[in-house]
Amino acid sequence: MANTSTTSGYRQLIAGEWVDGSDGTYEIINPATEEVVAEAPEASADDVRKAAAAAAEAFPAWSRTDPRERAALLEAAGKRLAERTPELIPLVIAEAGATSSVGSLMQIPVAISRFDRYARGAVTDLTRGFPPQPIGATPLAPGALMGGVVNRVPVGVVACISPYNFPTTNMVGKVAPALAVGCTVVMKPAPQDPLCVIELAKIFDEVGFPPGVVNIVTGAKAEVGAVLVDDDNVDMVSFTGSTQVGIKIVEAGARTMKRQLQELGGKGACVVTEDADMDKVVTGVASVWAFHSGQICTAPTRVIVHRSRYDELVSRLAVAAQGLKVGDPLAADTVVGPVISGVQRDRIIGHIENGVKEGAELVVDGRDHGMDKGFYVGPTLLAGCDNGMSPVREEIFGPVVVVIPFDDEDEAIRIANDSDYGLMSYVFCEDGARAYELATRIRSGAIGINTAQRHHEVAFGGFKLSGIGRDGGDYGLEAYTELQSVVWPA
Repeated sequence: MANTSTTSGYRQLIAGEWVDGSDGTYEIINPATEEVVAEAPEASADDVRKAAAAAAEAFPAWSRTDPRERAALLEAAGKRLAERTPELIPLVIAEAGATSSVGSLMQIPVAISRFDRYARGAVTDLTRGFPPQPIGATPLAPGALMGGVVNRVPVGVVACISPYNFPTTNMVGKVAPALAVGCTVVMKPAPQDPLCVIELAKIFDEVGFPPGVVNIVTGAKAEVGAVLVDDDNVDMVSFTGSTQVGIKIVEAGARTMKRQLQELGGKGACVVTEDADMDKVVTGVASVWAFHSGQICTAPTRVIVHRSRYDELVSRLAVAAQGLKVGDPLAADTVVGPVISGVQRDRIIGHIENGVKEGAELVVDGRDHGMDKGFYVGPTLLAGCDNGMSPVREEIFGPVVVVIPFDDEDEAIRIANDSDYGLMSYVFCEDGARAYELATRIRSGAIGINTAQRHHEVAFGGFKLSGIGRDGGDYGLEAYTELQSVVWPA
């Protein structure tokens, strides 16, 4: 294990060595206090290129390791992460602004479960065999009874770029399946909160991953990510973040035909029929406010409710929003913490103000939250909306819910599908058959019926501008492989 000591405590892992950022350091700010948590390395373009080259050099040997060896290392990483959970949860709360409940339940424990899942996945046989097929003689070859298989082979070097909302959980969701199938990786966490991901890199190093198999570069400058996705040694980009950045990554990767796995923006449609159980609806929609301050791309932020239940739902959501405490993430009774930065806070407030200017009714105003410092926006409810309004059309990524009435099912589906996004949507309807039929008509990669819960084995990813490709369960393993067909005379 290489020496990780440094003045700031945080360095980059490149080719098995812990190195300072060649362009110095930058400050990581606690969103709740606006104080400096620590300094993170600022990578240079040369740092990034060295990391990609190291991953490429390590790939041939790593891709040929016994899958049981890869499984053992992933299992060890999960166990080590579990051991370090008590010290890492306060760190991720400080750098990401997560509340104690979100930090303790979702930020580190889910990452541990993903290590466990893909340690098992490393020994999964993804090969598909085909029965022999008689093929007649051609000018190319004599006739034969041909056998064949389709193998799943590792795609190569993967640039894993994670978002700021769930930095460790999301990164493990990329890195664990990629390593399981034999890829090597360069991790590039979001600039706002890279510290826990650097600690994750330390764990990979400690448990014995070979040099170059796992690398990490960090930085606040856009150049860091841009150089990584353009590097010729990178075969694939796995990115979670904004649609705007995702488009730039696709454009940059086109030059070398990089494979892409992208989970991008969402504007979750939530169709509420006249027979919906309103308790379930309010619980599901309130997750926009109560779960990491709405900083989640799968949230049901766009509520499309039958006009007969519209007044009831708006009234109940207003009561629910006003009962959610905004405050210090470390306080046990805090439900809504800060958003990630002052820039994001101001962006969210701009969306709220635009909605009011465009005619929406501001039922609950999250700008009035009572906090004198930190990057806070409280639960916000905009009613009387239509699909032409900017807060309805654009991903806000904050604690803002918009409500739109509808009169019949066809109108509800038209409203739901009139969006650039299609990541996760919802149907609340007590008639199970009708709910399922409505769900299949919504152009979205995933649909929740009467729940905002997830199933971790099903395919996850988006339609339209919400992304490319799928992960989750075995789909996560397949995402980091190429199909390779092998045929022979039987």
